Amino acid sequence: MSSDFETYEQDFGTLTAEITNKIGRIPKLAGEEKTQLVINVDKQLEEVRELLEQMDLELREIPVQSRGMYTNRMKSYKQEMEKLEKDFKRSRIAYSDEVRNELLGAEGSSSESQRAHLLDNTERLERSSRRLEAGYQIAVETEQVGQEILANLHTDREKIQRSRDRVSNTHSPPPPKPVYEYSTLLPCFLNFSYLCIFPFIFFTFIFVNLYL
Repeated sequence: MSSDFETYEQDFGTLTAEITNKIGRIPKLAGEEKTQLVINVDKQLEEVRELLEQMDLELREIPVQSRGMYTNRMKSYKQEMEKLEKDFKRSRIAYSDEVRNELLGAEGSSSESQRAHLLDNTERLERSSRRLEAGYQIAVETEQVGQEILANLHTDREKIQRSRDRVSNTHSPPPPKPVYEYSTLLPCFLNFSYLCIFPFIFFTFIFVNLYL
């Protein structure tokens, strides 16, 4: 895989060298010739972006123990790409002294300054947009983490509640003993008393008649 990465490196070097040369020529041109060169450079920059994406993919396939060296090289290539894009933006509105004087005359310097100022403002807006996007991404990720925490808390709460229910059922008091009403027990007691007293009186009567 490292051989593929190195092949992409060679292509990257060739393309960026051509782009650098053309970016240096853009301010020296005017009219249709300049427009065509700008279009050509824009297409080549897109090719470099695609090439960097391929290099990123190849980098992931390189063994971890060998990846560090290629990672540093990849970082420098991306930085070089950023510089090319900035130089290209400036070159599109820039003119050499000869072309500027020819097209704009004495007012050329003032107009060039305004264009440069506009470019700086555009770059600041782009940086602000990237920061806003990054902030929005952080907010989304924070919301997702919060939802996961709430879901975990809800699950833990249900587990605790089930544990409490089991403990409550284990320690529940025994069922109450049956309570008998006096109105039910009294007739039973009287019947028992009659059965005990009448035999006693009967045998007492017989004993008295026999021995007196």
